[in-house]
Amino acid sequence: MTNKFVLAALSATMFIPAAAQAQRLQPATVAVVDTDRIARDCTACRSAATQLQSQEATLRTRAQALQTSLQTARTPIEQSVAALNGKQPDAALQTRITAYQTQERNAQQELQSGQQRLQSTQANVNQQIGARLSTIVGTVAAARGASIAVSKDATLFAAANVDVTAEVLAQLNTQLPAVSVTPLPQAARPQGR
Repeated sequence: MTNKFVLAALSATMFIPAAAQAQRLQPATVAVVDTDRIARDCTACRSAATQLQSQEATLRTRAQALQTSLQTARTPIEQSVAALNGKQPDAALQTRITAYQTQERNAQQELQSGQQRLQSTQANVNQQIGARLSTIVGTVAAARGASIAVSKDATLFAAANVDVTAEVLAQLNTQLPAVSVTPLPQAARPQGR
């Protein structure tokens, strides 16, 4: 009985190497892309970054103007309320307080809307560049015989001969010289915004 068990075990081990060999994957050839350099040096990326910075500066300027306007409107109301020494405000002062609160709410909504528009624009830019970059990286990696492409910042070491950044950057600049620096279309926006 033990002979049958030993023979069964022995015959099973003889077939393992063949089965294991059939399951082995071919060695992966890796291409490396410096995505930081792409983001910094691609023509469309630089142009979009400049436009986004301008939009952000405009929003900051508007926020400062609204804050100044609100402060100007708030100071006399606070002085009038303080002069009441704890008494209830009359109808005229209550109307001014309500108008100020509406003005403050409108300013907050305007700034929030501007911030959401800016975030949507950034997402649209990233989406356009990312889609094209993904396709280009795949094409360049395949042309170089690579079966995987990784970002340089995700590697500890990569030999210079596996870096395809220059090729990717050249193709990206040719295929995508500019992007639309506008908010995402309404249908493409995440829900809840």
